[in-house]
Amino acid sequence: MVTKGEDISDRLFNFAVKIIDLVNRLPKNPAGRHIAGQLLRCGTSPGSNYEEARGGESRADFTHKLGIVLKELKESRYWLKLINTTRMVDSSKVIPLIEECGQLCAIIAKSIITTKKRD
Repeated sequence: MVTKGEDISDRLFNFAVKIIDLVNRLPKNPAGRHIAGQLLRCGTSPGSNYEEARGGESRADFTHKLGIVLKELKESRYWLKLINTTRMVDSSKVIPLIEECGQLCAIIAKSIITTKKRD
């Protein structure tokens, strides 16, 4: 039985794994290294921040930490779109990540709205 939040936790974990794989495919030139560092930071942090949110001390703490998850996902989407537009990596490796990132953004945003309505 999957507990509440486990599905999104698993999706964020798998997203981070795919981000690491993509980062390893980026060119080893100045632009590739810069983007790799940025994407590695923001693309792997949503999962850990979500886990931290799940252990939040209050509803306000939970909502704040979900906001951080959303912010990091949006930054990830920016770098993914830049990689795709500049053709640094084959689009077949990037587009599914952009789509998953968009879905995760929508889910987290909805969770923030729902949580705020309960206050």
